[in-house]
Amino acid sequence: MEVAVLDINGKETGRKVNLSDSVFGIEPSNHAVYLDVKQYLANQRQGTHKAKERAEIAGSTRKIKKQKGTGTARAGSIKSPIFKGGGRIFGPRPKDYTQRLNKSVKRLARRSALTQKAQEKAIVVVEDFNFEAPKTKEFTAVLKALGLENKKSLFVLGDSNNNVYLSSRNLKASDVITSSELSTYKIVNAKSIVLLEGALEKIESNLSK
Repeated sequence: MEVAVLDINGKETGRKVNLSDSVFGIEPSNHAVYLDVKQYLANQRQGTHKAKERAEIAGSTRKIKKQKGTGTARAGSIKSPIFKGGGRIFGPRPKDYTQRLNKSVKRLARRSALTQKAQEKAIVVVEDFNFEAPKTKEFTAVLKALGLENKKSLFVLGDSNNNVYLSSRNLKASDVITSSELSTYKIVNAKSIVLLEGALEKIESNLSK
């Protein structure tokens, strides 16, 4: 698939790049995409939820009333879960939610997600660019030139570029990452993928293995 290379003003440079069929033209595996997205979201969970049970509540252990003759149920501790301020029965405990996934499945998932975006014509290739200083206004101008100011977009850089990253940090709908940080979740979560030329070469090199 041939795609025209644009500049930051949204105009064609006269050059075209060929998107590799081994990365952008495979038979998509929806199940692989599902597994990779599920793993990504699971790994974001901290798992630090915790509630105190009766043994962890601070309070007196004295018997709060006599065993018999009160007309009510017997009670041995103010820390009992049936009293206000008592411990919680079977409360949540810290848990590790991380999951593992084979590298081959993750590569298949990323190729499948990129293929789906290519089929939707949601991939834009832009020549490498840089800003002299971090300025959100300049990055917003690039979004407007590419027609992405009202869309959730993902910019993939070939190498880390602090000025471009800082220029986009205040924009909720735009995310800037390097090719090594590319994940299936980020691809699926974006409406449009903007690949810089330097990133395209590295993505095809990493995923065509």
